[in-house]
Amino acid sequence: MKIKILLCNCKGLCPSFKDADMNTLPFQVESELDVTYSFVHPQLCGQGGNEVVADIMREAAADPETYLISGACAAEAQHKLFRRVMRHTGFDESRFIPIDIRGADNEGILARLREAVEALLQKKEAEKAASPVAPAA
Repeated sequence: MKIKILLCNCKGLCPSFKDADMNTLPFQVESELDVTYSFVHPQLCGQGGNEVVADIMREAAADPETYLISGACAAEAQHKLFRRVMRHTGFDESRFIPIDIRGADNEGILARLREAVEALLQKKEAEKAASPVAPAA
């Protein structure tokens, strides 16, 4: 399983991100969580951000083991903002996990992301356990 973390800080102008240090957060995420990578874009819902998200989704669409966790504004808003990108790229919406990271410092953001990562890993383990084991040849 590959888990990629996309982070947005709403151009750095939104007061709800004032306690987060987006310069150090990607390193913290990659150091503390079992993820492939993390990165920050100043406005994922803007034109450039949408292009980045589309590139990542297009590549990930072909791999059913790749999940994207987006840490940004309200989860419902993220689904609405990226629904068109998901349809356009063929990325399965069930593998897009939006997390609201507003109003938190880095530790709070890490806790929210950790919860999402652990839930995905547990889901994967449960699926493995439920799969019948092929007999040895």
